[in-house]
Amino acid sequence: MAKVKYYYDPDTLSYRKINVRKRDKFKNTIIGLLGFVLTAFLGFAIFSQFLTSPKERAQNRELENLKLHYELLEKKLQQSSEILADLQERDNYIYRTYFEANPIPDEQRKAGFGGVNRYKNLEGFDNTDMITGVTKDLDVLAKQITVQSKSLDEIVKLAKEKEKMLASIPAIKPIKDEDQTRMASGYGMRMHPILKYRKMHKGMDFTAPTGTPIYASGNGVVKKAHRSSTFGKVVYIDHGYGYETIYAHMSKIVAKKRQKVKRGDLIGYVGNTGRSAAPHLHYEVHKNGHAVNPIYYYYGNLTPEGFLAMQKASQEQGQSYD
Repeated sequence: MAKVKYYYDPDTLSYRKINVRKRDKFKNTIIGLLGFVLTAFLGFAIFSQFLTSPKERAQNRELENLKLHYELLEKKLQQSSEILADLQERDNYIYRTYFEANPIPDEQRKAGFGGVNRYKNLEGFDNTDMITGVTKDLDVLAKQITVQSKSLDEIVKLAKEKEKMLASIPAIKPIKDEDQTRMASGYGMRMHPILKYRKMHKGMDFTAPTGTPIYASGNGVVKKAHRSSTFGKVVYIDHGYGYETIYAHMSKIVAKKRQKVKRGDLIGYVGNTGRSAAPHLHYEVHKNGHAVNPIYYYYGNLTPEGFLAMQKASQEQGQSYD
């Protein structure tokens, strides 16, 4: 049975029955239902903020984990870029300078990628900027590593060539100190012992007994091994890189023409053949077709004290032995 409602009438000082029309009843019912639905919706929305499904919680954990890994990846990328930058600097200003190679310009090292958009497939996601950014950084780093790798291959090749060159440059005295009597004459204008006038002496004379071993002063190929009227029994060695050495007045030649020799190999013995005043070795060093002072090419087996003594002796304006 429906509950009867009354209201107080101040005019009659009595309670009167409230008669609710059907239209008002329907209206009140609709308002009540709407209020209930709205209240339920708001309640669910608020409650759902604190209540998530296991799947949603797993997805949230995965998202947080991915963000953490992304931050770590960014740090590793930064560290790798710094290491590569240091290697690039040493490559340009140390390695390439030492081996007399041109540095690689920054435009070549850091050149971008032309053509179509390489990252179009990464667009349209919630984290597009983040994904595209790290992918670009990885691509740039990979390209710079490729350029640096090729540069290091070139440096290795240059180093091997440099090692070969250093082994070929005349760098030792052709006669051992214990076998040498003295350094008789140096490079420069000297009185010729037979012609009896001053002429350019293009090498150095080392006096030693006949039969004293003579050694190649650097790696090379025997260009000539014969007898001439001036140098007597003589050996010419082509060392490459513009260097050539001459060993004259030998008593016996050991090396053969076109033979490959290494620094320190026996090539002959001291003698007194050709235009010579006494047993000795006449030794010359040529660079790019011009005779140079051999005294600057003994760093392989000459001490600083020995160099000074030899330099002093070579400057004496006496008579040469040939």
